[in-house]
Amino acid sequence: MAVHESEAARRVPAQHGIFRRKPVQPDDGESGLERSIGLWQLTAIGLGAIIGAGIFALAGPVAKEDAGPAVTISFLIAGVASACAALSYAEFGGMIPAAGSAYTYGYAVLGESVGWFIGWDLLLEYTAIVAVVAIGVSQYIGFLADAVGLDLPAWMLGAPGTGEGHRIDLFAVLLCLGVAWLLNRGIKTSARIETWLVGVKLLIVLAVIAVGAFYIDTDNLTPYFPHGIGGAATGAATVFFAVFGYDAMSTAAEESKDAQRNMPKAIILSLAIAMVLYLLAATVLTGMVDYRDLADSAAFSAAFESVGLSGFSKVVAVGAIVGIITVLFSFTLGASRVWYAISRDGLLPGWFAKTNDRHSPSRPVWIVGVVAAGIAGFVSIGDAAELTNIGILLAFVVVSASVIVLRYRSPELPRTFRTPLMPFTPLLGIAFSLWLITKLQPETWLRFAVWFLIGVVIYAAYGYRHSKLGHGVAVQTKDT
Repeated sequence: MAVHESEAARRVPAQHGIFRRKPVQPDDGESGLERSIGLWQLTAIGLGAIIGAGIFALAGPVAKEDAGPAVTISFLIAGVASACAALSYAEFGGMIPAAGSAYTYGYAVLGESVGWFIGWDLLLEYTAIVAVVAIGVSQYIGFLADAVGLDLPAWMLGAPGTGEGHRIDLFAVLLCLGVAWLLNRGIKTSARIETWLVGVKLLIVLAVIAVGAFYIDTDNLTPYFPHGIGGAATGAATVFFAVFGYDAMSTAAEESKDAQRNMPKAIILSLAIAMVLYLLAATVLTGMVDYRDLADSAAFSAAFESVGLSGFSKVVAVGAIVGIITVLFSFTLGASRVWYAISRDGLLPGWFAKTNDRHSPSRPVWIVGVVAAGIAGFVSIGDAAELTNIGILLAFVVVSASVIVLRYRSPELPRTFRTPLMPFTPLLGIAFSLWLITKLQPETWLRFAVWFLIGVVIYAAYGYRHSKLGHGVAVQTKDT
């Protein structure tokens, strides 16, 4: 089903230059997407993206290699940085409840080229995150298979070079494709399943905290900063991967009922709940096991195994699998909605902005699923993870800067939520994000530069000339 111009677009004066801006306020007209999800389903999508790999796949390695017991401080630093940006997202979510998240916000405030490059980078980062998370799920499936005595063939257990006999991470590939299939069943069905899975995940995380608290040995928590404050800061740059899921959730704004009120609430709720659980779970993990002895994968399950709770460790492994699958859902959703929004604006071919009879942009969904499956199946988790983080951090910089610019440029615009302590809060978000960017590896910068240059070529050769705004058409907007 196509998004017809009469339904989703209107004529406006044609604009020229790479900094032309979309009007800010959303239109009340229909689009190809379906507004069917409420506050708690939105919050579940946010929690689905935030809670998962951060607890189950990252906490152990970061504690072991970088921060020690101070991994809780790593999460706290990342959470504060993320919260400053989250409040800016909340203000935009109430003003512009349209698909695209940081891409759409940047396009409306700082101009088309800024919006394009943030959107282009998010396509890579979200897809890479899906791959990384799928590999994390696969690790727990492998742990669970070993625990029940199931001898799986080595060829299907990991990417080439990750272990003897490994040829493909088959579980990771199937997970990426399965989530793509689920999303193409429509947002109403997939969001309902996501909400139930998130509920199961939260119950298991609470059980991990409650049971693990009885096995904390305070000697394991000293020294608290074995690698100094610098180690905790380095860890923060890594675990930041775990606290920005609301960015993916905000891409679903155009499928939310009463999005102008529900989106800000869902952003704040999801991050607040997640941070409390992160801090408690990380404390339990490093309190149960000396950080130097933490397992490289499936750290929580291994920790419970080490204290004699082998049965509960299997429950934790099942919870990790369920929990991390919800992250796959949220970021596949995010990537496909950013792609949909960019294509609907004409910066990529409109062929990608077609929706199926269940109101899903099926073409971007399947492409994201297949590409993520390819990365997950044949690339190690470390190499895949290097594709992530820098684009999200730059998106946070753009959104935080945009909220300042728009507050002073257009103070009269209606806002259902206002970022507090303006401009201090967004400036702090910018400073934190730039600081964390400096902690990333040179390889991450190199991959980002290559992807950025590809984006320059595509925008110059196609996007600028085919932009609907450049031809006097505003999509899902009206003049302010």
